[in-house]
Amino acid sequence: MSTETHGVVDVSPYCPAFQHTVELIGRRWTGAIIRSLLAGSCRFSAILAAIPGLSDRLLAERLRELEAEGIVSRTVYPEHPVRIEYRLTEKGRELERIVAAIDAWTARWFDPAAHGIGPGDPAG
Repeated sequence: MSTETHGVVDVSPYCPAFQHTVELIGRRWTGAIIRSLLAGSCRFSAILAAIPGLSDRLLAERLRELEAEGIVSRTVYPEHPVRIEYRLTEKGRELERIVAAIDAWTARWFDPAAHGIGPGDPAG
């Protein structure tokens, strides 16, 4: 954890809670899933379609992890066929500022060409 004194942030060298959080949201595809859900509730297929390269198996796994952490909620509508929607909880919506900060950092520091991303590739 960190504390702020006189405008200076005192960060301890290691914090288990911070490490757990970084590993949770830093897992492969988790950031993209959270980002897609910032737009509102989505069905599984819509999330899958919005994120190129994401497999249905991995999406299901990540949604279960995020649901277990209280970041995503799953709502089942008893229709024919059954409709299931996912949305960010209040806890999950608080990640919006973090996603925005990462977007700002990316815009400043990320070089798409250095990572093999061309002009025709999907932009962030």
